[in-house]
Amino acid sequence: MNNPKVISSSLCFLPLLLLLQIAASTDACTNGAVCGRNEPTIRFPFRIKNRQPESCGYRPGFDLSCDAVNQTTINLPYSGKFTVRGVDYATQEIWVSDPENCLPKRILSLNLSGSPFKGVYYQDFTFFSCSADYLRYGLNPIACLSDRNDTVFATSSSVVISSLAKSCRVVKTVSVPVEWPFYEQVPSSDLGGDLRLEWRRPRCGKCESRGGRCGFTSNSSREIVCFNVHQHGLPRSARYAVTIGAGVPAVLCMLGLICFISGKVKSYAGRGNRVREFEFGSSIAPEPVIITGLDGPTIESYPKIELGESKRLPKPDDNTCAICLCEYKAKETLKTIPNCHHSFHADCIDEWLRLNASCPICRNSPPPLESQPC
Repeated sequence: MNNPKVISSSLCFLPLLLLLQIAASTDACTNGAVCGRNEPTIRFPFRIKNRQPESCGYRPGFDLSCDAVNQTTINLPYSGKFTVRGVDYATQEIWVSDPENCLPKRILSLNLSGSPFKGVYYQDFTFFSCSADYLRYGLNPIACLSDRNDTVFATSSSVVISSLAKSCRVVKTVSVPVEWPFYEQVPSSDLGGDLRLEWRRPRCGKCESRGGRCGFTSNSSREIVCFNVHQHGLPRSARYAVTIGAGVPAVLCMLGLICFISGKVKSYAGRGNRVREFEFGSSIAPEPVIITGLDGPTIESYPKIELGESKRLPKPDDNTCAICLCEYKAKETLKTIPNCHHSFHADCIDEWLRLNASCPICRNSPPPLESQPC
């Protein structure tokens, strides 16, 4: 014969199990996933194939993969596979580079049609093939396209273009989605940085900047909503399901608990002092813990940049990490604070932001979180 107490306890735990199952499936989309250490956090509208459900991705153009060395990659329809260096969900921008470390070669045949992305900044570059003696003019050669007989350069300067056109062979002029615009005074570039791309749909930037998360209302719906993971943790539809499914068992468990406590109180009615101590002791709540830093998902959402050989940053004077006071080196992973665009070593700024919710240089704090959806 089944024990009524066992059945009652099982009914009490059913809502908790349902909540945990729904939360686990939701976390895969809202909290994101990563391919490996120091890789960007991937969440809606992107998804990592074979690691996140299809409902985490907006459409096929946002499907990502993990390669053999756990780097995050994206396949652009007419241009092939690129490595994802960073994602800024608030500004809806993504940084990509060539897995073979010859981005200029990929730029010569770059075609973003068929993908949901386009360049944030475009700048026309003319590629020249010159004899090796042009190295003495201080131009920045593209090593992966050059050989012992010819040296390849790329420049956006009209002055340099008119000069090189007289004695060098023009390879091609292309519109490049550069990471940062180049000034006219810069003679040439090796284009060794990243390509800075943006997406327009879905429009989740406003939601992300408020500290919220975008996602579909359910696995079978294509309606996109903004919800705040810090306050709710579940989409609106999931909260309704949990409320309805868990409400009745929770009420029954509460009534049983009240009856149990009432019986205990009556049995100790003559011991007023002990009952009073029990009531007051159980009502004392621990003091709240004050957290002054940022939460993990917010810190992970800040864009990461792998420093190229030119060590070019959004702010030219940022050549030293203000936290560890070490000068940046090529191939190091940096992280940029979106509000002020100050850059630091990724490990340094992660530790800082866990304890301080402000930039170490300008002390600007991120905007306060808002609970209203967009």
